[in-house]
Amino acid sequence: MAHDHASTTTNRAKLRIVVVIVAAMLVAEVVGGILTGSLSLLADAGHMFSDLTGLLIALVAISIAARPATDRHTWGFQRTEVLAALLNGLILAAVAVSVAIEGVRRLVRPEPVDVEGGWMLVVAIAGLVANAASLMILRDSAQQSINIKGAYLEVFGDLFGSAVVAAAAIVILLTGFAPADAIASLVIAAGILPRAVILLRDVWRVLNESTPVGIDVEMLREHLRSADGVVDVHDVHVWLITSGEPVFTAHVIADAAVFREGRTGELLDTLGACLSGHFDVAHSTFQLEPEQHAGHEDKHHA
Repeated sequence: MAHDHASTTTNRAKLRIVVVIVAAMLVAEVVGGILTGSLSLLADAGHMFSDLTGLLIALVAISIAARPATDRHTWGFQRTEVLAALLNGLILAAVAVSVAIEGVRRLVRPEPVDVEGGWMLVVAIAGLVANAASLMILRDSAQQSINIKGAYLEVFGDLFGSAVVAAAAIVILLTGFAPADAIASLVIAAGILPRAVILLRDVWRVLNESTPVGIDVEMLREHLRSADGVVDVHDVHVWLITSGEPVFTAHVIADAAVFREGRTGELLDTLGACLSGHFDVAHSTFQLEPEQHAGHEDKHHA
C-alpha cells in the first residue's frame, strides 16, 4: 500500500477539485446566511471555512510528503501528512465548540430574527449536492491516506450540516418555529466533534508509533517462526510512518545450518515475502542471530 507518484498526483488533483467546490459553497453559505438571517447557515459556513483551510493544508502536505528522502530526513517527509491531519482535527474541534457556544447563546437570549426559510432551503440543497459530489471524488483515496481521510471526514461533516440546515428550513417554512435555526447549529456542532475525535485518535496512533490497526503481532510472529530455518523471533516492532506505510523490524534467531550453508540471503527473502504477502508490510528489517547470541538480548522488547 506504499505511496507512489501516481497516487500522490491523483490525490492532489482530487483535492484541488474539492477545494474549488467547497470554496464556491462557502461563499454561497455566507451570502445566504446574511441574506436569510440563518444562524445555522452561518454556522455551517464557519464549519466549511475550517474545512477549506484543512483541505488547503492537506494539499500542501501532500506536495511536501512527496519530496524524496535525504541524508538528514531518511524517511522523507511522509509524516507531514500526519501533522496536517493533526491540525485539521484541532480546527474541527475548535469550530464545534465555537458553534455550540453561539447556538446556546441564541437559544438562551433569543433575538428577533426573520429567517427566510425558502432561500435557506435552496442554499442547503445546493450544499447537499456539492458535498455529495466531493465525497464521491475523495471516497477511494480516503482508504489509503490519513490526510485524505481527514479531508473526507470534513466534507462528510459539510454534507451532514447541509442536511441539518435543510431540515431546519423545512421546519421554519411549515411551522414558523424560528428557534429551529439555532437548534440546527447545535446539531451541526454535535456532528463535528466526533469526527474530530476520530481523526485525532488516528493521528495519535501514528505519532505514538502504535501497532497499526488490523495487524496482530503474535500472528505475525507465528508466520515468521514457521519459516524454514527460523528458531524464534523476538524484539518485534511494527508501526506506521504515515497511513498506509507500515514498518517492521525484528531479531530472528536462525538455525546454525542457515549460517553454515550460506542461506542467510534466502531466509531474508522468505521473511520479507511473508510480511509483504500476508500483512502488506513492504518495508521490513531483520537481524539474523545464532542461538547463542539470544541470551545477550534485551528482554524488555516484545
